[in-house]
Amino acid sequence: MRLVHTIAEVRREVAAWRARGETVAFVPTMGNLHAGHLDLVTEARAKADRVVASIFVNPLQFGPNEDFDRYPRTLSDDCLRLDPVGCDLVFAPSVDEMYPRGRLNLSQVAVPGISQLLEGEFRPGFFEGVATVVSILFHIVQPDVAMFGRKDFQQLMVVRRMVSDLHMPLTIVGVPTRREPDGLAMSSRNQYLSPDERSLAPGLYRALSAVAQRLRSGSRDFALLEDEARKLLEHQGFKPQYFVIRNADDLGPPAPSSRSWVLLVAAHLGRTRLIDNLEVSA
Repeated sequence: MRLVHTIAEVRREVAAWRARGETVAFVPTMGNLHAGHLDLVTEARAKADRVVASIFVNPLQFGPNEDFDRYPRTLSDDCLRLDPVGCDLVFAPSVDEMYPRGRLNLSQVAVPGISQLLEGEFRPGFFEGVATVVSILFHIVQPDVAMFGRKDFQQLMVVRRMVSDLHMPLTIVGVPTRREPDGLAMSSRNQYLSPDERSLAPGLYRALSAVAQRLRSGSRDFALLEDEARKLLEHQGFKPQYFVIRNADDLGPPAPSSRSWVLLVAAHLGRTRLIDNLEVSA
Protein backbone atom coordinates (compact mmCIF):
# COMPACT_ATOMS: atom_id res chain seq x y z
CA MET A 1 0.00 0.00 0.00
CA ARG A 2 1.24 3.48 -0.91
CA LEU A 3 0.47 6.78 0.80
CA VAL A 4 0.49 9.85 -1.46
CA HIS A 5 -0.38 13.49 -0.92
CA THR A 6 -0.64 15.03 -4.39
CA ILE A 7 -3.08 14.79 -7.25
CA ALA A 8 -0.26 14.13 -9.70
CA GLU A 9 0.83 11.04 -7.75
CA VAL A 10 -2.69 9.62 -7.75
CA ARG A 11 -3.07 10.17 -11.47
CA ARG A 12 0.26 8.51 -12.25
CA GLU A 13 -0.60 5.46 -10.18
CA VAL A 14 -4.11 5.10 -11.61
CA ALA A 15 -2.80 5.59 -15.16
CA ALA A 16 -0.38 2.70 -14.64
CA TRP A 17 -3.21 0.46 -13.45
CA ARG A 18 -5.39 1.46 -16.39
CA ALA A 19 -2.56 0.69 -18.79
CA ARG A 20 -2.66 -2.88 -17.46
CA GLY A 21 -6.43 -3.07 -17.91
CA GLU A 22 -7.18 -3.00 -14.17
CA THR A 23 -10.40 -1.62 -12.69
CA VAL A 24 -10.47 0.88 -9.82
CA ALA A 25 -12.74 1.20 -6.78
CA PHE A 26 -12.75 4.30 -4.59
CA VAL A 27 -13.60 4.90 -0.93
CA PRO A 28 -13.72 8.59 0.08
CA THR A 29 -13.36 9.22 3.84
CA MET A 30 -12.46 11.93 6.34
CA GLY A 31 -10.23 9.52 8.23
CA ASN A 32 -10.40 8.50 11.89
CA LEU A 33 -11.45 5.15 10.52
CA HIS A 34 -13.60 2.54 12.26
CA ALA A 35 -14.88 -0.89 11.23
CA GLY A 36 -17.63 0.64 9.12
CA HIS A 37 -15.06 2.36 6.92
CA LEU A 38 -13.14 -0.89 6.60
CA ASP A 39 -16.34 -2.58 5.40
CA LEU A 40 -16.36 -0.09 2.52
CA VAL A 41 -12.80 -1.03 1.59
CA THR A 42 -13.56 -4.76 1.83
CA GLU A 43 -16.55 -4.30 -0.46
CA ALA A 44 -14.43 -2.21 -2.84
CA ARG A 45 -11.79 -4.95 -2.91
CA ALA A 46 -14.47 -7.41 -4.05
CA LYS A 47 -15.59 -5.18 -6.92
CA ALA A 48 -12.35 -4.02 -8.54
CA ASP A 49 -8.72 -4.92 -9.15
CA ARG A 50 -7.42 -1.85 -7.30
CA VAL A 51 -8.69 0.18 -4.35
CA VAL A 52 -8.03 3.84 -3.60
CA ALA A 53 -9.08 5.43 -0.30
CA SER A 54 -8.93 9.16 0.33
CA ILE A 55 -8.47 10.72 3.75
CA PHE A 56 -9.39 14.39 3.71
CA VAL A 57 -11.14 16.41 6.40
CA ASN A 58 -13.12 18.65 4.08
CA PRO A 59 -13.63 22.17 5.46
CA LEU A 60 -16.53 22.76 3.07
CA GLN A 61 -18.64 20.23 5.04
CA PHE A 62 -18.36 22.09 8.34
CA GLY A 63 -20.46 25.06 9.40
CA PRO A 64 -19.03 27.98 11.42
CA ASN A 65 -20.03 26.44 14.76
CA GLU A 66 -19.17 22.84 13.93
CA ASP A 67 -16.21 20.67 14.84
CA PHE A 68 -13.72 21.08 11.97
CA ASP A 69 -10.80 22.06 14.22
CA ARG A 70 -11.34 19.24 16.70
CA TYR A 71 -12.23 16.55 14.18
CA PRO A 72 -9.69 13.76 14.81
CA ARG A 73 -6.76 13.48 12.40
CA THR A 74 -5.29 9.97 12.74
CA LEU A 75 -3.53 9.35 9.43
CA SER A 76 -0.86 6.93 10.70
CA ASP A 77 -3.40 4.75 12.51
CA ASP A 78 -5.75 4.91 9.53
CA CYS A 79 -3.04 3.61 7.20
CA LEU A 80 -2.31 0.75 9.56
CA ARG A 81 -5.97 -0.23 9.41
CA LEU A 82 -6.32 0.13 5.64
CA ASP A 83 -3.38 -1.99 4.60
CA PRO A 84 -4.67 -5.40 5.85
CA VAL A 85 -8.10 -5.01 4.20
CA GLY A 86 -6.71 -4.57 0.70
CA CYS A 87 -6.29 -0.85 0.07
CA ASP A 88 -3.69 -0.19 -2.64
CA LEU A 89 -3.38 3.59 -2.47
CA VAL A 90 -4.20 6.18 0.21
CA PHE A 91 -4.64 9.75 -1.01
CA ALA A 92 -4.26 12.21 1.89
CA PRO A 93 -4.12 15.70 0.37
CA SER A 94 -3.77 19.03 2.14
CA VAL A 95 -6.48 21.66 1.91
CA ASP A 96 -4.18 23.70 -0.36
CA GLU A 97 -3.71 20.72 -2.67
CA MET A 98 -7.47 20.28 -3.03
CA TYR A 99 -8.41 23.97 -3.10
CA PRO A 100 -5.36 25.87 -4.42
CA ARG A 101 -7.31 29.11 -4.95
CA GLY A 102 -8.92 28.91 -1.54
CA ARG A 103 -12.40 28.02 -0.41
CA LEU A 104 -13.97 31.37 -1.29
CA ASN A 105 -12.85 31.25 -4.93
CA LEU A 106 -13.85 27.65 -5.53
CA SER A 107 -16.30 26.44 -8.17
CA GLN A 108 -18.95 24.47 -6.32
CA VAL A 109 -21.43 21.72 -7.16
CA ALA A 110 -25.03 21.90 -5.94
CA VAL A 111 -27.69 19.20 -6.13
CA PRO A 112 -31.02 21.07 -5.89
CA GLY A 113 -34.08 19.79 -4.07
CA ILE A 114 -32.82 16.76 -2.20
CA SER A 115 -29.96 18.80 -0.69
CA GLN A 116 -32.32 21.27 0.96
CA LEU A 117 -34.19 18.65 3.03
CA LEU A 118 -33.40 17.40 6.54
CA GLU A 119 -29.60 17.62 6.87
CA GLY A 120 -29.60 20.43 4.33
CA GLU A 121 -32.09 22.39 6.43
CA PHE A 122 -30.15 22.04 9.66
CA ARG A 123 -26.67 22.27 8.10
CA PRO A 124 -26.89 24.86 5.29
CA GLY A 125 -24.17 24.37 2.70
CA PHE A 126 -23.26 20.90 3.95
CA PHE A 127 -24.32 19.01 0.85
CA GLU A 128 -22.77 21.58 -1.46
CA GLY A 129 -19.52 20.83 0.38
CA VAL A 130 -20.06 17.09 -0.02
CA ALA A 131 -20.99 17.27 -3.70
CA THR A 132 -18.08 19.58 -4.49
CA VAL A 133 -15.37 17.52 -2.80
CA VAL A 134 -16.74 14.20 -4.07
CA SER A 135 -16.91 15.59 -7.60
CA ILE A 136 -13.29 16.75 -7.36
CA LEU A 137 -12.17 13.39 -5.97
CA PHE A 138 -14.02 11.50 -8.71
CA HIS A 139 -12.25 13.62 -11.34
CA ILE A 140 -8.87 12.92 -9.70
CA VAL A 141 -9.28 9.17 -9.18
CA GLN A 142 -11.55 8.36 -12.16
CA PRO A 143 -12.93 5.21 -10.47
CA ASP A 144 -15.19 2.60 -11.98
CA VAL A 145 -17.08 2.24 -8.70
CA ALA A 146 -17.23 4.19 -5.44
CA MET A 147 -18.44 3.02 -2.04
CA PHE A 148 -20.55 5.02 0.42
CA GLY A 149 -22.05 3.97 3.74
CA ARG A 150 -25.82 3.73 4.03
CA LYS A 151 -25.60 5.30 7.50
CA ASP A 152 -25.40 8.65 5.68
CA PHE A 153 -28.50 7.81 3.67
CA GLN A 154 -29.29 11.30 2.42
CA GLN A 155 -25.66 11.86 1.45
CA LEU A 156 -25.74 8.63 -0.56
CA MET A 157 -28.83 9.88 -2.39
CA VAL A 158 -27.23 13.27 -3.09
CA VAL A 159 -24.11 11.62 -4.55
CA ARG A 160 -26.18 9.27 -6.69
CA ARG A 161 -28.24 12.17 -8.02
CA MET A 162 -25.10 14.17 -8.81
CA VAL A 163 -23.49 11.24 -10.65
CA SER A 164 -26.68 10.70 -12.66
CA ASP A 165 -27.26 14.37 -13.48
CA LEU A 166 -23.64 14.98 -14.52
CA HIS A 167 -23.38 11.68 -16.45
CA MET A 168 -20.32 10.58 -14.51
CA PRO A 169 -19.14 7.15 -15.75
CA LEU A 170 -19.08 5.25 -12.48
CA THR A 171 -21.32 3.16 -10.23
CA ILE A 172 -22.19 4.20 -6.67
CA VAL A 173 -22.58 1.35 -4.17
CA GLY A 174 -24.27 1.79 -0.79
CA VAL A 175 -22.80 -0.41 1.96
CA PRO A 176 -24.93 -1.39 5.01
CA THR A 177 -24.40 0.41 8.31
CA ARG A 178 -22.00 -1.26 10.74
CA ARG A 179 -23.34 -1.15 14.30
CA GLU A 180 -21.94 -1.70 17.76
CA PRO A 181 -23.32 -4.75 19.63
CA ASP A 182 -25.87 -2.47 21.36
CA GLY A 183 -27.13 -1.09 18.04
CA LEU A 184 -25.37 2.28 17.94
CA ALA A 185 -24.29 3.12 14.40
CA MET A 186 -20.52 3.38 14.17
CA SER A 187 -19.34 6.95 13.69
CA SER A 188 -16.14 8.87 14.26
CA ARG A 189 -18.14 11.30 16.38
CA ASN A 190 -19.13 8.60 18.89
CA GLN A 191 -15.81 9.17 20.65
CA TYR A 192 -17.04 12.62 21.67
CA LEU A 193 -19.68 10.99 23.92
CA SER A 194 -19.09 10.87 27.65
CA PRO A 195 -19.51 7.44 29.32
CA ASP A 196 -23.02 8.38 30.46
CA GLU A 197 -23.96 9.67 27.01
CA ARG A 198 -22.54 6.56 25.38
CA SER A 199 -24.84 4.42 27.52
CA LEU A 200 -27.83 6.43 26.31
CA ALA A 201 -26.83 6.65 22.64
CA PRO A 202 -28.30 3.27 21.53
CA GLY A 203 -31.72 4.75 22.29
CA LEU A 204 -31.55 6.32 18.84
CA TYR A 205 -31.56 2.93 17.14
CA ARG A 206 -34.17 1.55 19.53
CA ALA A 207 -36.50 4.41 18.60
CA LEU A 208 -35.98 3.70 14.89
CA SER A 209 -36.59 -0.01 15.43
CA ALA A 210 -39.79 0.61 17.40
CA VAL A 211 -41.26 2.77 14.64
CA ALA A 212 -40.17 0.25 12.02
CA GLN A 213 -42.06 -2.48 13.86
CA ARG A 214 -45.19 -0.31 14.01
CA LEU A 215 -45.00 0.24 10.25
CA ARG A 216 -44.57 -3.47 9.59
CA SER A 217 -47.59 -4.10 11.82
CA GLY A 218 -49.75 -1.85 9.64
CA SER A 219 -49.67 1.54 11.35
CA ARG A 220 -49.89 4.38 8.82
CA ASP A 221 -50.37 7.43 11.05
CA PHE A 222 -46.96 8.76 10.07
CA ALA A 223 -47.26 12.07 11.90
CA LEU A 224 -48.23 10.34 15.16
CA LEU A 225 -45.36 7.85 14.88
CA GLU A 226 -42.87 10.66 14.27
CA ASP A 227 -44.21 12.71 17.18
CA GLU A 228 -44.13 9.77 19.59
CA ALA A 229 -40.55 8.94 18.60
CA ARG A 230 -39.37 12.53 19.12
CA LYS A 231 -41.02 12.66 22.55
CA LEU A 232 -39.45 9.33 23.51
CA LEU A 233 -36.01 10.59 22.53
CA GLU A 234 -36.51 13.81 24.49
CA HIS A 235 -37.51 11.77 27.54
CA GLN A 236 -34.29 9.76 27.20
CA GLY A 237 -32.12 12.88 27.17
CA PHE A 238 -31.75 13.55 23.43
CA LYS A 239 -32.50 16.86 21.74
CA PRO A 240 -33.98 15.75 18.41
CA GLN A 241 -33.71 17.95 15.34
CA TYR A 242 -35.84 15.64 13.25
CA PHE A 243 -37.33 12.16 13.25
CA VAL A 244 -39.13 11.52 9.97
CA ILE A 245 -40.62 8.76 7.87
CA ARG A 246 -39.94 9.30 4.18
CA ASN A 247 -40.17 7.48 0.88
CA ALA A 248 -37.00 5.49 0.43
CA ASP A 249 -36.60 6.43 -3.23
CA ASP A 250 -36.82 10.24 -3.07
CA LEU A 251 -37.17 11.29 0.60
CA GLY A 252 -40.61 12.65 -0.13
CA PRO A 253 -43.53 12.35 2.32
CA PRO A 254 -44.96 8.83 2.26
CA ALA A 255 -48.45 8.02 1.03
CA PRO A 256 -50.68 5.60 2.96
CA SER A 257 -50.21 3.13 0.10
CA SER A 258 -46.40 3.21 0.41
CA ARG A 259 -44.64 -0.05 1.17
CA SER A 260 -41.01 1.11 1.35
CA TRP A 261 -39.74 3.78 3.70
CA VAL A 262 -36.62 5.13 5.32
CA LEU A 263 -36.71 6.44 8.88
CA LEU A 264 -34.20 9.22 9.47
CA VAL A 265 -33.18 10.86 12.74
CA ALA A 266 -30.75 13.53 13.90
CA ALA A 267 -30.38 14.43 17.56
CA HIS A 268 -27.92 16.00 19.95
CA LEU A 269 -26.76 14.08 22.98
CA GLY A 270 -24.81 16.55 25.05
CA ARG A 271 -22.51 18.35 22.61
CA THR A 272 -22.48 15.48 20.12
CA ARG A 273 -24.77 15.38 17.10
CA LEU A 274 -25.75 11.86 16.04
CA ILE A 275 -27.58 10.71 12.92
CA ASP A 276 -29.00 7.34 11.99
CA ASN A 277 -31.56 5.75 9.69
CA LEU A 278 -33.39 2.51 9.11
CA GLU A 279 -34.84 1.24 5.84
CA VAL A 280 -38.20 -0.52 6.19
CA SER A 281 -40.39 -2.54 3.85
CA ALA A 282 -43.81 -4.01 4.50
